[in-house]
Amino acid sequence: MISQFLFYLTHFHLYLLPLVETLGGWIYVTLFILIFMETGLVVFAFLPGESLIIFTSTLAALTGSTLDIRILVPVFFFAALIGDTVNYEIGRNLHRLPFFKRILPAEKLEKAHAYFEKHGGKTVMFGRFVPLIRTFIPLISGTAHMNYKKFCLYNLLGVLLWVALGASLGYFFGQFDFVKQNFSLIFIMLALIMAIPGIVITLYRMLRGNVSPS
Repeated sequence: MISQFLFYLTHFHLYLLPLVETLGGWIYVTLFILIFMETGLVVFAFLPGESLIIFTSTLAALTGSTLDIRILVPVFFFAALIGDTVNYEIGRNLHRLPFFKRILPAEKLEKAHAYFEKHGGKTVMFGRFVPLIRTFIPLISGTAHMNYKKFCLYNLLGVLLWVALGASLGYFFGQFDFVKQNFSLIFIMLALIMAIPGIVITLYRMLRGNVSPS
């Protein structure tokens, strides 16, 4: 039983390919929705981001005709770009909710606004490369009323770099025989590595919450 489970775990791409072929063009719609949800809706921050991009780009290199990298790249780009924009708009309209002022008083909002006016560009651009955190940055940017044009510019650059690096990396490594022979195992290791920042943040918050001030 254990050996069978390990075989399925380390060879799951053999069972995934028929599913991708069955979905046909709908696989691109599915990927668009996943990336959009991960970047645009904070409740889905746990969904895979760059690992999904790298995974499917590698799969495109392995399969050739099943997934087309020329379609994947714009799908990922527009999904992330639109997702961040929606997230920003949600943040910008949070003040309409009755409980908002209790959660975020005016003085804290002013400090957040000052921060994003000064450091918002690099925060939006480079924060995209940090799992979990990237989903909250557009929301906070909107809440702090960061300049919309500035947000759009740096968000565009961040998304462009994020997708280009992830897709290029996945497609490049998909050319190697070693990756083809150990695809499932490599992806599992990659997913675990990508999860480290989120795990560290979660553990930090748990430890901080358990330590009472002296």
